[in-house]
Amino acid sequence: MDESNNTLLQRNARIDVLRGISIVLVLLHHFNIPYKLHDTLLSVDIGGQSLITAIARNGNYGVTMFFVISGFLITSHSLGRWHSLNHLNVRTFYWSRVARIVPCLLLLLLIVNSLGLLGLKPFINQAPEGMVVSTAITNLAALTFWMNQLIIQYGWVNYALGVLWSLSVEEVFYLVFPLACLSLKTSRQFALFLGFFMLAAPVYRWLHFGEDSGAYLYGYLASFDGIAIGCATALLANRINLDFFQRRMVQALTIAGMTLFYLYAPIKETSTLGITLMACGTAILILGGLQAKTSLPAQAVIQSDVLKRGLIKTTISTLGRYSYELYLFHLVILGLIKVAVPPATAIGNQKLLLLLVFLAGTVILALVIARFYSTPLNKWLRQKTKASQ
Repeated sequence: MDESNNTLLQRNARIDVLRGISIVLVLLHHFNIPYKLHDTLLSVDIGGQSLITAIARNGNYGVTMFFVISGFLITSHSLGRWHSLNHLNVRTFYWSRVARIVPCLLLLLLIVNSLGLLGLKPFINQAPEGMVVSTAITNLAALTFWMNQLIIQYGWVNYALGVLWSLSVEEVFYLVFPLACLSLKTSRQFALFLGFFMLAAPVYRWLHFGEDSGAYLYGYLASFDGIAIGCATALLANRINLDFFQRRMVQALTIAGMTLFYLYAPIKETSTLGITLMACGTAILILGGLQAKTSLPAQAVIQSDVLKRGLIKTTISTLGRYSYELYLFHLVILGLIKVAVPPATAIGNQKLLLLLVFLAGTVILALVIARFYSTPLNKWLRQKTKASQ
């Protein structure tokens, strides 16, 4: 593969917005599970159903969007750093993943295990399928990336650690990614590698359609197509004319189509091809925003965003920048809220106040972790590997 890299590595405003939207969908989804919002002021009936319920029930599509964005960024960054995937440095690639993923993962395990030792139920292992799983096994699954398999077999065994199913899917794909880059010598071979997952994933979801185990969502193959589509998007970005994808009509139709499909039915009924469709839509939106780049420092980016795009888009974009921390730790905040205000005792618009507390608490915790822990530690670990080379 001799692809030249024309994809700029500076922060992409469109991608931050997409990640911001994705994390908001996930947060609403998880909040709505214990604290149903259908009887609050947010509930508006459209076509005989509550709009807020239709929005909240399909938060897993937000994870699909994350997978596409992740695949795109990993591939475009690899091309930018090594100019060709054939030249990827495996040691550097894996270490960069460790630097970004592991610090927050270890902190999450420390927090959840500590709260579990205090006897707080959302942080203690449960037995939803009647089979007890030890804390040691849960921690091992988290650290070795098979939490998704644990959930498929035993159910959502630990409330606050359940989000790690998607990290398991993502990191197993990235264990294989550099090996594929080095062993597949031509672009066609690598395209076949990605194409296999794009075709196999819908088949896997069809074979497990609607199963109570959730394999159609949590299985490795169930989500690999989203990451593969993201990887392919990065490769295509340097090979095709982007003018078509950057037309306002194409972008508007894509957004409208994704929105209507998202609201149409629960993901359990549409997952077979729905996940692929949402992934492809995300890829089109990414291609349409590749010129929306900036190399300004982070603070200048925020100030520029406020002036150019308005407060709402800037807020969503900021959430996107910290989406990893938001995603990993939001169930810690929600678990503490469940302890303080059991879902059965919350009625009507009281849940809106809890929603605000949940969102504010999650954002504050994520920003603190990013500012004082994950970002500096990530930079330090990356510098260590550069110094050793």
